[in-house]
Amino acid sequence: MRLPLQGGLPPTGGPVDGMVEIACDESGFSGTNLLDPATPLIAHASVDLRAEEATALLASLRSGFRFSPDEVKSRQFLRQPGAAPAVDWFLAALRGRAHVQLVDKHLFLATRVADLLLTEPSYAAGTRLAGERRADARALHRAGRAAGPDWDAFLAAFVDMLRTKRRDRADDGSVDRFFAARDALLRHAPTDAVLTALDRSRVAAVQARLYAEDRTVPPPLEPLLPALAETVLFWSVGRRRVLVTHDEQSALTADRLRRLQRALAERAGLPAGESPLAGLVMTDSRDDPRVQVADLLAGVARRMPRAVDDGALLTP
Repeated sequence: MRLPLQGGLPPTGGPVDGMVEIACDESGFSGTNLLDPATPLIAHASVDLRAEEATALLASLRSGFRFSPDEVKSRQFLRQPGAAPAVDWFLAALRGRAHVQLVDKHLFLATRVADLLLTEPSYAAGTRLAGERRADARALHRAGRAAGPDWDAFLAAFVDMLRTKRRDRADDGSVDRFFAARDALLRHAPTDAVLTALDRSRVAAVQARLYAEDRTVPPPLEPLLPALAETVLFWSVGRRRVLVTHDEQSALTADRLRRLQRALAERAGLPAGESPLAGLVMTDSRDDPRVQVADLLAGVARRMPRAVDDGALLTP
């Protein structure tokens, strides 16, 4: 028996002129465990296929390979003999009808350090809409990768400090451990703009807001929200509104999606009712061939990122 779907924000009213409907899924999501070396990337894929187009595409794949009658999964797909030409055919069939947003988890955490701890936290954080600190975050990421184990320790301390399930232990020493890891990393990058600007009282205040469940602060360890924002921004070019059908994802709650809706509208100078994000409807991927295609594309992109990074399907 299937449980009720979680999350989503159905649109108010019906479709409007200029609205584009996309279907989305992800690959590589590991919850708040952003330091799992087995999944360094998250791929968020979207397609604007009609249901009958997606069904025909999947039927063509099944005609050459043995797949589950319910879903075509990327892991099966890529392990099949002769998968390479099938991947090429699949990507060619989607040219101009698909988009992939790849998220490097370590770079995502670097943007979170900059956007959450140095500025007022917002739902635009981690996206192109919050570009003020993007260059600094990239510089931190480059310096950190060159630092080896001290970078890993810094990211682990950052993640540990912001886990909201620990809110019953507000004075747990996690801020002290974070700054000790910061100081160790500073030895490798003594002039880094982000590391030198971190302030203990400000960091503690952000942690306190998270522990108090301040919903104005975006979930700090949730990369799907900025990935979704970038996906909507891609498809909304030309002031189109975007209606998203998404595989079930409990992280995409109605409250978070409303806040993202408002953030996208504000940055575009639009009323809240005209946000680029028209709404998001959850579905079970087994019931929607478009989502199955998006899932397959996300898996290919995550496991073979160079296969789609040709300037046509992958931006950035």
